[in-house]
Amino acid sequence: MPLEFETDVHAFEVAGTAVNIASIRRGGSRTPIVFLHGFGSTKEDYADIVRHAEFDGRPFLAYDAPGCGETHCADLSRISIPFLVETAMAMLDRTGFERFHLAGHSMGGLTGLMLADVAPERVLSFIDIEGNIAPEDCFLSRQIIEHPGRDPDTFFDAFIERTRNLPAYSSALYAASLRHKVRAGAVGGIFSSMVHLSDHGGLMEKFLRLPCPKMYMYGEQNASLSYLEHIAANGVRLCEIPQCGHFPMYSNPVLMWRAIAGFIGRR
Repeated sequence: MPLEFETDVHAFEVAGTAVNIASIRRGGSRTPIVFLHGFGSTKEDYADIVRHAEFDGRPFLAYDAPGCGETHCADLSRISIPFLVETAMAMLDRTGFERFHLAGHSMGGLTGLMLADVAPERVLSFIDIEGNIAPEDCFLSRQIIEHPGRDPDTFFDAFIERTRNLPAYSSALYAASLRHKVRAGAVGGIFSSMVHLSDHGGLMEKFLRLPCPKMYMYGEQNASLSYLEHIAANGVRLCEIPQCGHFPMYSNPVLMWRAIAGFIGRR
């Protein structure tokens, strides 16, 4: 069968910690897209880009973050959002994407925001798919404080069960694969840094001052987010995905891809 994208493993160090980053990518003549997956997801969330003709000829990169998927990290306790930003910068250097469109979901949206904040000249547009920009966005990650476990595995087991029973689209589907997609030892550092940045990192200000065009995508079940009118009034394009909660790539991927293609196509 002809390969529609390449798979690779990139070995390097982040903050003195050895990582082997598993990635998928495709070349092409158009401006590339970089995808950053959310907590509990993997690079394969974005593999279906090759199924949509609107993206023909457009290069892309997606990879498993440290602690997730097929990526190996020598010290899981070092992983945090700043660690993931350093990883992203290193991956951009290795793939040669100088300027690109950026899309990130949840944890990946927060990582993307921090990346765009430190390298705004490289980001042509930013699609933030329910990434953290305010304290209220920590409905999953704040459980590291509200429901601490006696050890990483105990916390993660309980987190999976709580997630499985959430009254939201795709929650059970998402929960079913969490144990296979995330190492328990990485959860505490990721969640703690997400909460700290959401509460004290000035994320809203960072998001609104980005010079590139921005779209905030959210599921209809989260249409009550308090800041939606505020960011829309400050030039952010809103995109509500129907029949969807926090996971448009699982609940309504067709409309997700259509919205991404339409937004990038205008750039």
